[in-house]
Amino acid sequence: MLAVSPKLTINKSGRSLHPLSVAPMMDRTDRHCRYFLRQISRRTLLYTEMVTSMAILHGDQQKLLGFDRSEHPLALQIGGDNPQDLAKCAQIAEEFGYDEVNLNVGCPSSRVQSGNFGACLMLQPEHVAECIAAMVNATKLPVTIKHRIGVDEVDSYQDLVKFVSIVSQTGCQRFSVHVRKAWLKGLSPKENREVPPLRYEDIHRLKQDFPHLSIEINGGFTTLEQVQTQLQFVDAVMIGRAVYDNPYLLAFADSEIYGENTPPPSRHQIATAMLPYIDTWVSKGWRLNSITRHLLQLFHGQPGSRIWKRVITEQSVLPGAGAEVVRRALAEIQG
Repeated sequence: MLAVSPKLTINKSGRSLHPLSVAPMMDRTDRHCRYFLRQISRRTLLYTEMVTSMAILHGDQQKLLGFDRSEHPLALQIGGDNPQDLAKCAQIAEEFGYDEVNLNVGCPSSRVQSGNFGACLMLQPEHVAECIAAMVNATKLPVTIKHRIGVDEVDSYQDLVKFVSIVSQTGCQRFSVHVRKAWLKGLSPKENREVPPLRYEDIHRLKQDFPHLSIEINGGFTTLEQVQTQLQFVDAVMIGRAVYDNPYLLAFADSEIYGENTPPPSRHQIATAMLPYIDTWVSKGWRLNSITRHLLQLFHGQPGSRIWKRVITEQSVLPGAGAEVVRRALAEIQG
């Protein structure tokens, strides 16, 4: 058995400190997206995109890992399979000031499989435990894991219990479980998010069988009402692309999920709050559309949404474009 001290991210009542999170999403949850989402919800836990351990150890760490202080609470998600490398990355995450470090054991893409990490690691629970244990022993940060309900034919509830039983011996902080299993061959990552059936009951049962663990459920959620329903059975809920497609759904998270007595910001307030941030990054040489692409769905389902997206899309790519593009789009909506 692996000898480590557990450090669970739960409060004295046994509930998760982060009952709602936004899933790590490649090409989406970069620092600009996260800053934007933080203008909508102060409390929701945010994740970076998955960053490989090799990139962290040998790449531009400031570019890969840098973030604005306002993004807290913030978790770094890492992809890798070498315990020593992952331990070093966990230390680096702590030095950068992250609130949590998470191991990706859920991505089914062929590129990730070729590096022997992601969902394919679910077939090696003992090795995953070695990786997590190394990370736990290397940092004071909570160490968590995001994984699937199963992979290929290894997808029974008993298989899931075995995986969680082995990994939980390391002191892993939280298990974020995607309710669809992954097919390592035959389905694209997109299809793996849509084709395998949703198995919510298995995650509810997992929480019953592991009441001492913080269990988070992920997959298919699009409203805060669904989140509140799930919180009757599990500790936390993770929402992914629904937030990116309709970011304003987070506007009521602080009050409805976290119980804060604060009014939600308006869409116009959120867009206006982004203006100084945009000025700062454009002055550093960043192209405007690298930031505003995350804002396109801010007015999702609202009058003026098409105008907003048209102005932002067409004018953000122009040479020298800056925050005035967002001002112009707001003015056209108000007009």
